[in-house]
Amino acid sequence: MSGSGKHTVAQLQRMAMTLREDVIRMLVEAGSGHSAGPLGLADIYAALYFDILQHDPSRPDWEERDILITSNGHTAPIRYAAMARAGYFPLRELQTLRKFGSRLQGHPERTRLPGVETTSGPLGSGLSQAAGMAYSILKLDKQTDRWVYVILGDGELNEGNNWEAAMFAAKYSLHNVVALVDRNSIQTDGTTEEVMPLENLRQKWESFGWQVIEIDGNNVESVIDACSMARAITTRPSVIIAHTIPGKGVDFMEYDYHWHGTPPNSDQAKEALAKLRTLAGTIPDGAKR
Repeated sequence: MSGSGKHTVAQLQRMAMTLREDVIRMLVEAGSGHSAGPLGLADIYAALYFDILQHDPSRPDWEERDILITSNGHTAPIRYAAMARAGYFPLRELQTLRKFGSRLQGHPERTRLPGVETTSGPLGSGLSQAAGMAYSILKLDKQTDRWVYVILGDGELNEGNNWEAAMFAAKYSLHNVVALVDRNSIQTDGTTEEVMPLENLRQKWESFGWQVIEIDGNNVESVIDACSMARAITTRPSVIIAHTIPGKGVDFMEYDYHWHGTPPNSDQAKEALAKLRTLAGTIPDGAKR
């Protein structure tokens, strides 16, 4: 399977909402985990797994596949949901999130789950991993039609090794790297601008020699278009600053940093699922099915 663009925008939007429902169910069953980031990233993961990526769930190690790295590993529930919906493993396994012996741990583990390229946990490591893989693919293997996508949290940009990797990728003109920054402006202890200001984020990346594309990260069409633009750049790496709403789709979670690392309880999960099924009351319950 490849990123063939066979799904319509409406289908991708519906998939994103389905992924959000999966995330809520996973978190309430687990009793722990992160809510805001995974919900905000649903549109990006729907676009990646069902339009953009060259990948094959039946052959996770397919030599021509694109690479996807989740640097902000605490957002694993949304990646697991997308992978299950794409066919990497049975949907019922989603309910094992964070349980003893499960393949779906709080952070993705490369050796446990086919289709996961790296083990994540220490924030700030993903861009270095992506740059190293991209260098190997482009400079050593001479493959020009494979891409390395890496999703970064904005809060993890506080880690200095991100900027070492940014310099490396620019020095070697690794145009096959596409970084997507989840710019939701929250982290564990508050807003990013209160904890450690990032702005002007565009200028920072440009000063490191990257092509910068800034988008609405909750618009699947914008995500697809931005990745297409990034792949057209042949002289330097690209970063997509994707502005997302943390807790997207669940109004009592949206923009509230307290939901960064908090799962819903049973009652909150029921309310959240009702809001997601009805798009906050704009359609009758179940109509989007």
